[in-house]
Amino acid sequence: MTAFDLTVIGGGPGGYTAAIRAAQLGYEVALVEADRLGGTCLNWGCIPTKSLLHAADLLREMRDAADWGIEIGEPSINLDQMVARSRAAADQLANGVDYLMKKNGITVFAGSAALTSPKHFAVAGEQHESEFFILATGARSRDLPHIKIDGERIWGPREAMTPAFKPERLLIIGAGAIGVEFASFYAAIGSRITLVEALDQILPVEDVEVAAGLEDSFKARGIDVKTGTMVASLEQNGDVLVAEIGDEVAEFDAAILSVGVTGNVENLGLAATDIAVDGGFVTTDAFGKTSEPTVYAIGDVAGAPCLAHKASHEAVIAVEAIDGQSPTPLDMARIPGCTYSYPQVASIGMTETAAKDAGLETRIGRFPLLANGKAIASGTPDGMIKVIFDQATGELLGAHMLGAGVTELIQGYAIAMGLEATEVDLIETVFPHPTLSEGMHEAVLAAFDRALNF
Repeated sequence: MTAFDLTVIGGGPGGYTAAIRAAQLGYEVALVEADRLGGTCLNWGCIPTKSLLHAADLLREMRDAADWGIEIGEPSINLDQMVARSRAAADQLANGVDYLMKKNGITVFAGSAALTSPKHFAVAGEQHESEFFILATGARSRDLPHIKIDGERIWGPREAMTPAFKPERLLIIGAGAIGVEFASFYAAIGSRITLVEALDQILPVEDVEVAAGLEDSFKARGIDVKTGTMVASLEQNGDVLVAEIGDEVAEFDAAILSVGVTGNVENLGLAATDIAVDGGFVTTDAFGKTSEPTVYAIGDVAGAPCLAHKASHEAVIAVEAIDGQSPTPLDMARIPGCTYSYPQVASIGMTETAAKDAGLETRIGRFPLLANGKAIASGTPDGMIKVIFDQATGELLGAHMLGAGVTELIQGYAIAMGLEATEVDLIETVFPHPTLSEGMHEAVLAAFDRALNF
């Protein structure tokens, strides 16, 4: 029986970050991963999907090249090569994580781990001891009671990013971040998309104006968006899927199910502990500690928002709490969210609706990218930047962005919120010209009736 100071179960962004931070602090660390190092994010989520979406961006630029005086004609599509390139990116980063484990002297176990007590675990038939544990097993896609992912015609995200064929008619059930990203990709390669969302707007967690702007952009590019609508049934008839959508019946070549996730809490041996689970996710305090003092949980398995950067940040907090330090708890209101659709969506903090529901008096600024010189010069004028301030204090409550490249801009507002910058600080900040970031400044100015370029 080998003894460790800390054992991390799950090798995704949260898990491997926790292992590295613990090793930096001098802990004897074990990391257990059932599949590939890097977890869902590196292997089947964040990274390979962004490779596919970059391919989609290139397609759009090539199709628009004539507008810039570049004559190249209609580009052809090699879907197999697109997928191969995305898999290569995933492989490279997974190998990088493997290197980091070796560099930091972390013992890696390949297999599934189960707790046999609050201080013991089993993997590959062998028992080991650990003073502390961090659960970082992530989450998986949900099915619907009447619709199950079969991997053939009804896909989950993993099948959707490694398709054996391009569906001419594609149904996407669920218009959260995953659904709209796949809508963007498949629309770019020529699939006819029907995007169905049970709630009243696509991207339900985003500000209503930003979501409406993305929906308008989707519809302008031929994507059939149906909100407030359910898929009552989905049956396979030969090579065709027959769907009952609201009052309509339609046929599709494939469907993607993206209706949320549930934590991977099964087979972890939680019955051997006092760890509480609520709604499919492990319950923790602000530092990741579960109801079992020696066991912490981070990332998707500990609940929403299910974001890789949230998991990595929680990892450091949990390890430093275990080490007896006093880390600052993660402020869930200050976690930026990014959706890599076309156009992109990025946000942080309160939506306008949430601020009103909280009874706050606000000042709201909006700036359309149509008035931004860099956006016009680069041919990407679709979108807007919206900021929400507390009228009484000048505190930045939220920022919401729609447009090309906005996922690279949102960190500016994240830093401002972290430093508790007021509208005065932001107004007095000099933004470079010509950049999309000037729109961030203009939105702040607009909130206080001082916009200069709109």
